[in-house]
Amino acid sequence: MPVIQFYKSLCPAGLVLAGLLVSGCAPRTAPPPSGPPEVATVSLRPERIVLTTELPGRTSAYLVAEIRPQVNGLLQKRLFEEGADIKAGDLLYQIDPVPYQAAYDQAKAALATAEANVVTAEANVVVAEANLPAIRSRAERLKGLVAIRAVGQQDYDDASAALQQAEANLFVRKTAVETSRTAVEVSRTAVESARINLSYTPIKAPISGRIGRSNITVGAMVTAYQPVPLAVIQQLDPIYVDVTQASADLLRLRRKLESGNIKSDSGQRRVQLLLEDGTPYSVAGTLQFRDVTVDPTTGSVTLRIVFANSKLVLLPGMFVRAVIEEGVDEQALLIPQQGVSRDPRGNPIALVVDAAGKVEQRAIVLDRAIGDKWLVTEGLVPGDRLIVEGIEKVRPGVVVRAVDFAAPATSGASQSPIQAK
Repeated sequence: MPVIQFYKSLCPAGLVLAGLLVSGCAPRTAPPPSGPPEVATVSLRPERIVLTTELPGRTSAYLVAEIRPQVNGLLQKRLFEEGADIKAGDLLYQIDPVPYQAAYDQAKAALATAEANVVTAEANVVVAEANLPAIRSRAERLKGLVAIRAVGQQDYDDASAALQQAEANLFVRKTAVETSRTAVEVSRTAVESARINLSYTPIKAPISGRIGRSNITVGAMVTAYQPVPLAVIQQLDPIYVDVTQASADLLRLRRKLESGNIKSDSGQRRVQLLLEDGTPYSVAGTLQFRDVTVDPTTGSVTLRIVFANSKLVLLPGMFVRAVIEEGVDEQALLIPQQGVSRDPRGNPIALVVDAAGKVEQRAIVLDRAIGDKWLVTEGLVPGDRLIVEGIEKVRPGVVVRAVDFAAPATSGASQSPIQAK
């Protein structure tokens, strides 16, 4: 009985061993020979792009008017609501006009007196001029008579003295007329000064815009041209955006323009604005001017851009980013970023497939990233087949089988709206 059980347990093992022997005797099939590795390539073609640069900056009001009194006095009224929109010429404050009205009335009275004095002085001159011929004629007649001793010397001397006195009196009266006329001009100036001071008692808005809070209350004393403004008006439509750009970037851009690598668009340069939360501003702006002085502390220059702001989305002091057009590159080469790798020194390199189907390594120079692509300035030429997939499977000199790269539907050069032409 134990022997039978031994054979029963041995049978399954024997069957397994027999199966292995049979399979080992069967001829083995060799794997198919491996071909060249497959890589996905992109054929490079030149295209026209608008080069842009993104610069940080802040918004500032187009016009700013600090309201200050031009005369001293007691503030009687405030005639605006804080934060309201103001039009040029609107009445903002009223300074007590009583003392200035009195000074104006006094100046006008002084002018009337001076003008009356001129009339009196001119009348005195007329009288003196009317009496002078008779006195001169008598003196001349006596002069002839005294020569023939027809009259006494004393009579002639008296007539001559009367003539001299009349001439002196006429000169004095003419001088009085000139003095009175000068007094009239002085009085007129005083009247105009008093009128101007009186006109400064109502304080009006010099510009249209939005007014801030009032820094002074009714009943307070104000002084002319005081350092603290009564209020500030800011014109927000249009609005400025001031950004800074490194002077080195300006030199680089100038060299490219001079070399002909890029061309400048005619007309004003358009600028797109990105708000603090990253959303684009709906209206494009224009570059107004570039400062002529480099800040020695930062090595940068200031650029001023003008944007329409009818909905008052932009407020002074907001941080924004401006995308400014630099120029147009008519023969730009854009390559996918996944087709660029780095050597041990960190320099950018790319792998291309030559006419013989071999992998060739190129050292390249990158200018900037545009969307999900790199702008290449050196190392690649139109017509090159750039490897973008399968880079890890090949090395320079290896023969490969190149297929066209099928980009996903969502990929591509995601250029900014300002670059789309």
